[in-house]
Amino acid sequence: MPSTTEITAAQLARLVGLPTAPAIIDVRSEEDYAADPRLIPGAHRRDARAVGSWAGQYRNGSVILACRRGLKLSQGAAAWMRHEGIAAQTLEGGFEAWRLAGQPLVRTDKMPPRDEAGRTAWVTRARPKVDRIACPWLVRRFIDPRAVFLFVAPSEVVAVAERFGAAPFDIDGVFWSHRGEACTFDTMIEEFALKTEPLLRLAAIVRGADTARLDLTPQSAGLLAASLGYSRMYRDDLEQLEAAMGLYDAFYRWCRDAAEETHNWPSTKTPA
Repeated sequence: MPSTTEITAAQLARLVGLPTAPAIIDVRSEEDYAADPRLIPGAHRRDARAVGSWAGQYRNGSVILACRRGLKLSQGAAAWMRHEGIAAQTLEGGFEAWRLAGQPLVRTDKMPPRDEAGRTAWVTRARPKVDRIACPWLVRRFIDPRAVFLFVAPSEVVAVAERFGAAPFDIDGVFWSHRGEACTFDTMIEEFALKTEPLLRLAAIVRGADTARLDLTPQSAGLLAASLGYSRMYRDDLEQLEAAMGLYDAFYRWCRDAAEETHNWPSTKTPA
């Protein structure tokens, strides 16, 4: 009988990137993490031995814990969390099972430093349209679910980044920006090693909408129209971001699960 406290790599892969995804906690030892400093998408590093000090932060959701092989560190921390009334499971076979299954692993060498609360911070120009919503969606769903996004006057992006320890993005002259014909969303997928088929399909849609190349995909024009509509519906950039997250969730699920599906209105007429 399958364990009720474990989840397989294949099962977890179907949850990663969704708004309902569980919190993923990497509890590998420092030695194991140093040997492969990549993370399961959306994972946050924690010290398994200090679980009593941080478990309460996950009280209102479900949690998946992963150590190197899914044994003592993740199972002990998960058991502790369940004792605290938290829905916690372990990844069967741990990080190694995820890696051997060929699932995506996020590079961490380009990741911004985390603040005292464990969050990454990002800053860009105010009044976002396409890329400046698409990139936060990607970060929140695959890099850091608790990431902070700051929208400021274009002239102040670099200064705010330096003063508040945030990563500037989608402006000229910074690392996280357009490169040739690629937009910032493409850059993030490349640098974080997230080149999965669904995300690459979504990247083409975003690129077409963001760079006035609506011929790239049939969906780009629709994304642009919706993005411009959102920008006029919301005066507050953060409210716009929260509202538009669902739009990108829908595009991602289409890219992942429904790109080949067609739809037509069923006719009930009797053939002549």
